[in-house]
Amino acid sequence: MVKSSPRSILPSVFHRRNSLDRKTLLINVMSLTLRSQSRCFGGTTQFYSHNSETCRAEMRFSVYLPPQAETQRVPVLYWLSGLTCTEENFITKAGAQRFAAEYGLILVAPDTSPRNLGLPGEEESWDFGSGAGFYVDATQEPWKAHYQMYSYVTEELPALVAASFPADVARQSVFGHSMGGHGALVCALRNPSQYQSVSAFAPIAAPTRCPWGEKAFRGYLGENREDWSAYDASELVAASGWNRPILIDQGEADSFLTQGQLLPEVFEAACKAAGVEVTLRCQPGYDHSYYFMATFMEDHIRHHATALGCLARSIEKP
Repeated sequence: MVKSSPRSILPSVFHRRNSLDRKTLLINVMSLTLRSQSRCFGGTTQFYSHNSETCRAEMRFSVYLPPQAETQRVPVLYWLSGLTCTEENFITKAGAQRFAAEYGLILVAPDTSPRNLGLPGEEESWDFGSGAGFYVDATQEPWKAHYQMYSYVTEELPALVAASFPADVARQSVFGHSMGGHGALVCALRNPSQYQSVSAFAPIAAPTRCPWGEKAFRGYLGENREDWSAYDASELVAASGWNRPILIDQGEADSFLTQGQLLPEVFEAACKAAGVEVTLRCQPGYDHSYYFMATFMEDHIRHHATALGCLARSIEKP
């Protein structure tokens, strides 16, 4: 059951700060530093850092440029990672480049928070602070000056990608895992005209009702639970206007599922009540790891490629 009414959520959901001006974007592009790159399935996997205006800190992200990007602009698929992950985990473990090369998709995976800021409590726990930005715009001290991850992944990073890579900005989608699955669902539901599709692996699907979400939201957003609803996919779906299929995979042997951290059934019920098509696939024997994600990655890439109008092609051996 969706606890908050659509009317109570709408004002905060659709409030957005002004877009980055040209001067700021130029500074961001000029600060973009290529840290390393490797050839992969005929394309290139790259790692970057830059000075983020939104987070007021150095941010890092990885990019996979498929072979098609050498001659044309191609769609972009953003990946949001889970707790403790960096910009490296997905791009090195998920096996996504092979399928991105088939369909001609740029993959972009940002880090999960600003880092090394010296904030009190920043490194005290694995599920809050460094590596645990939860894709929200923090309003509480000392986090609000830097932990603006929602605006970073929906505004600054896409603008930087559009200015720096051969991206077809009219075609972009988002997916993620766990905390990043939560982030992907929220970003898509709050911005249905920006993203053509969304999917998730084991998302924290109702964060206002689980220990992880309650801890993060209280720390980043304060005690007013009404403010939390703007970052809860199960609360957002009724008011979002989202009208495209959503794909979710959940491992049945996932220990965080049995601990009540993920609650995919709550999101499934909210989608059903809102008339939004969601496919929740419960996978027997699979856990919360990248082994699980790598197993079903092709299905997710195909889900997004279909929405983005991409056709698979044969891959030449690298």
